[in-house]
This record gives sequence, C-alpha cells and structure tokens, in this order.
Amino acid sequence: MLKLENIKTFYGNIQALKGVSIDISEGEIITLIGANGAGKSTTLMSICGIVPPRFGEILFMDQPIHNLNPNKIVSLGISQVPEGRRIFPYLTVVENLDMGAFLRNDKDAIKQDLEYIFELFPILAERRHQAGGTLSGGEQQMLAISRALMAKPRLLLMDEPSLGLAPIIVKQIFEIIRKINSEQKTTIFLVEQNANLALKVAHRGYVMENGKITLADSASNLLSNEAVRRAYLGI
Repeated sequence: MLKLENIKTFYGNIQALKGVSIDISEGEIITLIGANGAGKSTTLMSICGIVPPRFGEILFMDQPIHNLNPNKIVSLGISQVPEGRRIFPYLTVVENLDMGAFLRNDKDAIKQDLEYIFELFPILAERRHQAGGTLSGGEQQMLAISRALMAKPRLLLMDEPSLGLAPIIVKQIFEIIRKINSEQKTTIFLVEQNANLALKVAHRGYVMENGKITLADSASNLLSNEAVRRAYLGI
C-alpha cells in the first residue's frame, strides 16, 4: 500500500532522514519505534507532504505522492493523527469532526461515520457540543483520532498517540487502534515511544536511529530481540 524508497528529508541544511525505506501492506498495523529525535515524526511529515523529501520516492497504491500537496494526499486516503493532538480548541467536538470530513461530500456516509465515532468513543457523544479545548488530554486524543477517521482514510498515520496520557487511557487508546484496524480494515502506521505497547498491537515493526532504519522484523521478534529489549523496553 505504501512504499518509502531511500527517503532523504532535510530541515534547511540539517538532514533528518538518511535513506529511509519502509513497506506497508494493506490491512497491517506497522509501528516505527526509536528514541526522541530519531526522525520518526519527520517520516510521517514526509509521507503527508508537510516536509517533503529532497531525495527518494514515496508511493501510495503505486502512485508517487512525494511531490503532492498535503490536501491532495489526504484526498487519496491518507490521514494523520498528529503529535500533541492539535485539535481546534475553540470549535466544538462536532465541528472538529466536520473538519475531518472537509473533503468529503457523501453526506449519508458522513452521518454513518459520525455515529460509528460516537459508538467508538461514547464520551465524545456526551460532549459533542463542548469546545475541544475544554476536554481532558485523553478526550482530546480521542477527538484527534476521530477527526482523522472522519476523512475515511485507507491509511491512518498516528504520531505518539499515548504521549502524556494516564496509563488507563493509554490502554484504551491501544484497544481502539486494534479495533479500527480489524473493524474498519484501516491500515495503520504507528509512531510510538511506548515500544512495548506498540509492538504488542502491531504486525511488524521498524527501529529508527539517527534518521536511519536499523532493524525491521515481525513485532513478536522485535519484542524478544535483546538489543530492542535493552534499548526500548527497559529490560
């Protein structure tokens, strides 16, 4: 579904990604783990067209997307849940969700998807007329995920969905990730510092260090890999 080929991305003269290659097949949950500053978020930003790669190629459904504008990439079926949530704080929950469906015009399907969101996150149904900025951190994360889902993505990019959340909410978020993948058949590319939970929910994983992919394997093999356990699992 998605293929990154030798991606090199820069911020000015500083090279953040140094020849990154990643493959994601339809229906998978793939996780990218690594330390702070390894280049994980930049990888997602490169896919979305926010920080386009200077070299290399990104293919989505065999179509090159590395030279496309972000809105065009969204229209092809790629949505992102950004790090730090970045909801619209002064808009209500429903208005935030409407923004997720901005590029769609299938009103009946949008209504159905909204009902599915409220089944997935009943707390958002309760707070539908509340301003996004007044929600708790966990509720804002649920809203950020829901807003991305309202775009009806085939591929959902998630950047640190557990960041700053209480353990009980983190557990709930990861259960929802698994549910979205199984029920909606949505392919998920998950960037996450909580390597233990990410690898438990994923099918395969990649390890990134200093802008390079240093390891790629099944999630179960990475969980039992001694180097990964020492570096990222605290074992």
